[in-house]
Amino acid sequence: MQIVSAEEKAALQAKREELYKSQIDVQDRIRRAASLGDLSENAEYHFAKEENRNIQRELAQIEAKLKNVQVVSTDDVPEDVVFLGHTVKLLDLDDDSEQLVRLVGEAGTPNPNDEVMPVSVNSPMGEALMKARVGDTVKVKAPRGTMEFKILEIVQ
Repeated sequence: MQIVSAEEKAALQAKREELYKSQIDVQDRIRRAASLGDLSENAEYHFAKEENRNIQRELAQIEAKLKNVQVVSTDDVPEDVVFLGHTVKLLDLDDDSEQLVRLVGEAGTPNPNDEVMPVSVNSPMGEALMKARVGDTVKVKAPRGTMEFKILEIVQ
């Protein structure tokens, strides 16, 4: 069982709906390409079939995730406590730089254009941040050594 925020579950459901719509379009392209005749040298047909397989694979992964997630409510969490779904501003005590991190159930590939870094609750940083309070200093054991961060504020 994996814990996620309500926003993460909604994003998974939206991605699933998007994939279903894409699958319908791809299946229409397969039918049109198949109606052209000889399939052995029909690049459009083979490309669409491969795209359909990729969509089905991704749909299966999302369906499996949705079956095994548990949405965690943040209703009873005090306002100054870091919890799943919160975006937190941290001060790196090594170099006095600030960074924004979002505590998520499952961290995906970070978007290079996004200033907020997703951090899984199961990661060393996520475990250190989970249930810490604003103003606390947390220590994170990382491959390059122990890092220290001060929690400045909860942004969301």
